[in-house]
Order: sequence, then C-alpha cells, then structure tokens
Amino acid sequence: MMIEAPFHAELAEGPAGARAFWISSTDNLRLRVAHYPGPADATGTVLMFPGRTEYAEKYGRVAADLADLGFHTLAIDWRGQGLADRMLEDRRAGHVNLFRDYQHDVAAMLAAADRLDLPRPLYMIAHSMGAGIGLRALIEGLPVAAAGFTGPMWGIRLAAALRPAAWALGWSSARFGLGHMYAPSTGPASYVATALFDGNLLTRDRDGWAYMQRQVNEIPELQLGGPSMRWLHEALGECLALARLPAPQVPAVTFVGSNERIVDVPRIASRMAAWPGGALETIRDGEHEVLMEDAVTRGRILSRMASVFEEARTDAGRQSMIA
Repeated sequence: MMIEAPFHAELAEGPAGARAFWISSTDNLRLRVAHYPGPADATGTVLMFPGRTEYAEKYGRVAADLADLGFHTLAIDWRGQGLADRMLEDRRAGHVNLFRDYQHDVAAMLAAADRLDLPRPLYMIAHSMGAGIGLRALIEGLPVAAAGFTGPMWGIRLAAALRPAAWALGWSSARFGLGHMYAPSTGPASYVATALFDGNLLTRDRDGWAYMQRQVNEIPELQLGGPSMRWLHEALGECLALARLPAPQVPAVTFVGSNERIVDVPRIASRMAAWPGGALETIRDGEHEVLMEDAVTRGRILSRMASVFEEARTDAGRQSMIA
C-alpha cells in the first residue's frame, strides 16, 4: 500500500503533476519516493538515486529535462535523510547501520515503480553516495537497461596520511558504541544552508546554488549535517569492497567535474576504464554536483545519458528479435 506523502512542488520546479508517496522497506523503515511524470509516449522511467544529504525535490529540474527527453522519473529519499525515517535521535546526523541496508531501500523503490505501473524499460541516474548504492545494486542484478553516474562515490577523497586514521576511528567508534558521533570536522549544520557560494564544493552556478539553498531553508526538515562515524566507516568499507568487484554488464556513462574535491577521481577513472562499454566524461570547471551546474551543462549531460539509454533500448529490442 502506498500512502500520499508531502511534496513541495513549487520548490522542486519539476514537471506538473508530480506526487510523493510513503513506502516501507523490508526492515520497516518509512521512506519517500516522488514520481515526476513524463510524456504519454514515454520511452521508459529513470530511477533517480540521490547522494548523501539529498532528497526528491532536489531533482525536480533534472526530472523536467528528463520529461522533455521522454522519460518518467522516480526519485527516493534514502533512509536517514530527506523526509524518510532518520536513524538517530539527532536527526541531523547522517547515519546508517550497514551500508548494505540501502539495498532494502532500492528494493522498496522497485516495488513502488511496479505499483505505479511506470513505463519500461527502467534506467538509473545516480549521484555520489547514490552511485555507490547504485553500483552495488547493478552488480546484484538491478533490472535497468543502462545507467548514468555523476560524481560517483566509489572512493572518498582523503589524504593518504588520513586514511589509516579514518579506518581506526571508525573501528574504535563501532567497538565502543560511539558510531553515532559526527565524523571529525563535521557537525549538525547543513552545508548548503550555511556555506557561502564563493568557494563552495558543489556548483559554480549561482542559480543552482540558490535553488538548493531555497529548498533546505524553506523546508528545514530536509536538512542533514555531517556523517556519523558509523556511516564513514561503512562507506569506506563499501568503497573498498566495490573496487574489488568486476563492472556489471550494463551500459553506463559517468560524468565528473574537473574541479571535483569530494570523491576519489582516480578510482572513478579506474572503474570506468575497466567497464565494458562504459564512458567517462569530464565537465570543464565542474564541481561535485554537475547536475546542479547551469542549465546548458545539465541539459548536455542528460542528453548524453538519454542517448546511452536509447542505444541500450534499441540493442535490447534488436537482441529480442534475433532470439
């Protein structure tokens, strides 16, 4: 059963008729998905996997562009963020017990796509942490025809000297029951709500920055602070585990900003170099959130993803005819 959930359409700036729903994970957490309609003759549905701190409304403009390109969009609030159930008494701490728990959310999202009878085939666009979740899901058989990634968190950018300390802190915090504490140098403040545009790590586009700030300032419940020690430990472990696995046999294109300062770019390059049929493209002067750059850049990225999706759909149709 899907129950209608709050949705802030005026802040999302997505396609008309967007709606949100409460859904439940198999481990009994309440999550939220938002359906952004596409055209009547849509050629498929994009599953939008947001990054850490993000939420469904943030991808309204992206969904509007995808609707113009012929797709419906289904976005999710992962456990511990957005309007989904938060994991700790301190609601500002980004937390997860096990990184694999996000796969429960993926399963709930797929079930929602079925209940909404969204057009097939399914595709995936995943950003940052969502790309880590998405890569694991693809490896384990997520039924999408193709994927697009932006600033994928397949490694976290840490100075080499800090990596042993990060592992040690994560291990000790878990052992001594301190996993709920914020990771060093972080706290409850929302980065987007409190940082200045000049020098920010996310976008070079003032309008994109204002769009994000407007959302979290007008709906403070969407705000999230820094990650917990547990989340950091789990994220580092998942990145290492994924790096040891072969790429899935799914067509994919990845975009990364030339000024990326949050995720590990060499690990992204290594992954895509070994991805059969995969491609890596760099956005000149782009920051971490290339889909929050200017409208022209966003449109170029999404058009490129759509071409990969269409090619995958055409190839699948051709193969089914041969079979």
